[in-house]
Amino acid sequence: MTAFLLDMDGVLYHGKQVLPGAREFVAQVARFRHLFITNNPTRTPAMVADRLAEMGFVDIAAEQILTSAEATARWLSRQKPGFRYFAVGGGEGLHQALSQAGTKDEELADFVVVGEGPGLDYDTLTTGINLILSRGAQLVSTNPDASVDAWRNGKHLLLPGGGALTAPFEAATGQKAVVIGKPEKLLFEMAMERLAASSGDCIMIGDRPETDIAGAAAMNMRTALVRSGCFPVEAPWPSGLPRPNWDTGSLAELTTAFEAAAIF
Repeated sequence: MTAFLLDMDGVLYHGKQVLPGAREFVAQVARFRHLFITNNPTRTPAMVADRLAEMGFVDIAAEQILTSAEATARWLSRQKPGFRYFAVGGGEGLHQALSQAGTKDEELADFVVVGEGPGLDYDTLTTGINLILSRGAQLVSTNPDASVDAWRNGKHLLLPGGGALTAPFEAATGQKAVVIGKPEKLLFEMAMERLAASSGDCIMIGDRPETDIAGAAAMNMRTALVRSGCFPVEAPWPSGLPRPNWDTGSLAELTTAFEAAAIF
């Protein structure tokens, strides 16, 4: 049976604005196995569920949301149960996920974890690079995004993503970070575990060709791009990236396409 993985920002909403057809699409997907997955580590799943409820998306539980912060904490636990960590950025979502699985330790950390959001400065960079170079801590990034979309006072702007904030640690230490979020495989693997689904069961729905589509395609999932987020309708397809199975301008268009393909 088909299982759906859905990105949220740029697919369901922009800022606080629900995108056309999004509530109706989610209602259709509710009949299937599904999971909302995000590279954004800054909010806890409960916070994300509350935000979706405020936008009129009903009956979405925290358990139906998988963040890169959750996936990061789970991966660290598998590498070293009871791990010690030093975290930079990531907001409440990352710090809560890590504290539930490990112990914060700025002197004996096994991992230096970097997520998007405030927290990177000269002191945290100094602490992190010395843990890596002197203590042998492993560098881990919640997500590789160079930038992320944001809305302030009704205006669109770009904020530095997890990849941009991890780059100084890589430059200073020569160590490449282990990356958890899309397009890397770890977030997808954990999503399939939670849904008890195979890659052949899954359809990934997202708005970013380089993360949502490329990452899912590499896992042999079917993919659907909605050009309602950072990738506009008029944009040419990026060279070298796999094309999605469905390429539509909105979730309303994707609903029609899925009905025609007898998926809905």
